[in-house]
Amino acid sequence: MERSVTKLLSRAESMGGIAAAMREWQLRHDDTVRTNEDMDARMRQALAVMRESVTQGLDPKTRSVSGLTGGNAAKYMAAALTGRTAGGSLMGRVCARALAVAECNAAMGRIVAAPTAGACGILPAALLTMQEEYGYTDGQLVDALYVAGAFGLIIANRASIAGAQGGCQAECGSAAGMTAAAVVFLKGGSPRQQADACAFALMNLMGLVCDPVHGLVEVPCVFRNVGAVSVALSAADMALSGIDCPIPCDEVIDAMRQVGDALPSTLRETGEGGCAACPSMCKK
Repeated sequence: MERSVTKLLSRAESMGGIAAAMREWQLRHDDTVRTNEDMDARMRQALAVMRESVTQGLDPKTRSVSGLTGGNAAKYMAAALTGRTAGGSLMGRVCARALAVAECNAAMGRIVAAPTAGACGILPAALLTMQEEYGYTDGQLVDALYVAGAFGLIIANRASIAGAQGGCQAECGSAAGMTAAAVVFLKGGSPRQQADACAFALMNLMGLVCDPVHGLVEVPCVFRNVGAVSVALSAADMALSGIDCPIPCDEVIDAMRQVGDALPSTLRETGEGGCAACPSMCKK
């Protein structure tokens, strides 16, 4: 199951859902937990950290040590709450929170790597805003975290979640896929639709390079969290609309791995290409 979405879906069918299948897998493979309650307690702790990181990131005084980022999440949230964003309130709040967590990370705050620090804002932004908008309980968000974790596990084992190995598609792309599946779960979509949403998100971010300015997880990383969470929601909506992904999720993950392997070293977290090589960034 840990390497195949097809096997995950088969297991989910017999277990009553992806969250249940992931709980069962975790119990068999993690010697540090003995019960579902132990695992759920960890998930609730992660959820609490996610909330704290949003709060810290939305503080207009938040700044990274380098000074490259910080304070922008507060601007975005203010715009979303006063009707100044083109995407409306829900999308605006999601994007503001994604930026907030990423800025919190850049300011050396505590975050949940979901699945990495560079992509830390995508999943919490979507889940917490969905809760705010639709009234989901923390218990439902915990189940959504298991769903996200199941897809993240498969992507990590079948391809990569490391920017240095596969580019930012492996970080923000993977997080978007995990998030899209979790959102579909919260909205009542089937395991198959959750897999389709993950595949759509990965497909739409395939080829995204990793090009951190000055070698820091700040520019363009924090802003890519905003773009990726937008992709995650649109991918979820496609699946929820009944649109089937024409390519199986496992094959999309394989394609992502192949694209990552083909990326030149300058575009895999070395800071030698892409945005990192822009003249204005090289001067600072």
